[in-house]
Amino acid sequence: MAEARAPRVSAIIIVFNGEKYLAEAIESVMAQSMTDWELIVVDDGSTDGSRAIARDYAARLPHKIFSIAHGDRGNHGMSATRNLGLTAARGAFIGFLDCDDVWEPQKLDQQLAVMAEYPSAGMIYGRTLIWHSWQAGTEQPDYYYSLGVPAGALYRPPRLLATLLANSGQTPTTCNALMRADLVAAIGGFEVEFRGMFEDQVFFAKAMLAAPVYVDDRSWAKYRQHSESFSARTTLSHADEPARLRFLGWFAHYVWRRHPGHLGVQARIGREIARIYARRGRRWLRSRLRGASQ
Repeated sequence: MAEARAPRVSAIIIVFNGEKYLAEAIESVMAQSMTDWELIVVDDGSTDGSRAIARDYAARLPHKIFSIAHGDRGNHGMSATRNLGLTAARGAFIGFLDCDDVWEPQKLDQQLAVMAEYPSAGMIYGRTLIWHSWQAGTEQPDYYYSLGVPAGALYRPPRLLATLLANSGQTPTTCNALMRADLVAAIGGFEVEFRGMFEDQVFFAKAMLAAPVYVDDRSWAKYRQHSESFSARTTLSHADEPARLRFLGWFAHYVWRRHPGHLGVQARIGREIARIYARRGRRWLRSRLRGASQ
């Protein structure tokens, strides 16, 4: 039997105990106006009904939706789980989606049109809606972050890293960006040592050093806000700044090894570390760096 033709886009959803939201995320991929996609749902050791939901959708669309998991059925973290999805992906383009977020119906159509117009672009991203209104009765409004750079333009490395490193605007989100599969392969996917916080920043920082990136003004994804999300739990525990220090330290070493000519990037990383140091003081910094490294 001949092997099935590869789809144009591979969508990857990772899930850990996300039964409350997973079906809506899957449905948002199924609702895409561009239909040449495959969806790979990767379970990261869920103990709720997430795997059953994924398997049900895979049974309904066996040639388009696939349910996979780690061989030991354990919890390996977000980076390792996304990488597992990448091993199964066949598309020329890769899009990621967390189990509690959703894609807008025109996302793939519009992003692929831009990628066709800009063949040198390795990645495209736009605005992500910070989504509170999914929950009835909420008093929190939906909003967008500033992009931090003019939209409708292609940026060559390392221009966009200034925004990412300074955390001064909307950077790529896993639910928003679309990437060429060959770029994802070239940068080695996600870094498994980052199991949760900043795993996306590490990945996108590598991409922004490796290829031009197009920034658009359109909104293509909704980033659900709720107390059960990983980012919300981390922020509530005030763990975001030591995690950022760990990211900055890791990335400084990565640039030194892989892109030694980018001295300006190294200097920018140093300035960001110095800002945290100045804000928090030497004793705090030492204790937090020790904690982040354990």
